[in-house]
Amino acid sequence: MGQGGEPRRAQAYDGELGAAVARAQQGDETAFAVAYRIVQPALLGYLRGIVGDDAEDVASDAWLEIARDLGRFQGDGAGFRGWSATIARHRALDHLRRQKVRPRPSTLEQDVLDLPGPGSTYDQALESMSTEYALDLVRGLPRDQAEAVLLRVVVGLDGPAAARVLGKRPGAVRTAAYRGLKRLARQLGAEGVTDESPRTLGEST
Repeated sequence: MGQGGEPRRAQAYDGELGAAVARAQQGDETAFAVAYRIVQPALLGYLRGIVGDDAEDVASDAWLEIARDLGRFQGDGAGFRGWSATIARHRALDHLRRQKVRPRPSTLEQDVLDLPGPGSTYDQALESMSTEYALDLVRGLPRDQAEAVLLRVVVGLDGPAAARVLGKRPGAVRTAAYRGLKRLARQLGAEGVTDESPRTLGEST
């Protein structure tokens, strides 16, 4: 998680992922294993940011549903990442309800950010974090910010895809992710962090 190119690395596998999903829909179990191998690490990181130590159990439930409903999926590799994240999020929220953990109230404001610039909060905050430490910090964010950061940075979804998972507008998700990263940067005491919104969070929204 601590590298600024994480979303691009995830997207680099989308061609392989899309082909694997298409074969898996035809009954190829090996192809399904390939899709699992590509998606699971980021999905598990996302879930750890929501449910903590119960992430593996929730991920297992999510993959059972993914396998069951795979024939209904339509789309490419990027679409599959978003679809699987949506299923994982639903299972995570079900888990939290069962644990009687109330989600944090959303404090999102629907403001529009200026065009982003290079060398901003995203790179400087995340490059200084280890994965586990980062997830611990992310769990302390307001829920809307935490989920936006996790979907953009860990799962590697673009703005519209993350917005579809959360049922929000892309601009709202971009704002939440930016604010979450700004808060993380302040917690880390990152030096030289600018007030510019991050390029990777602002693109394709």
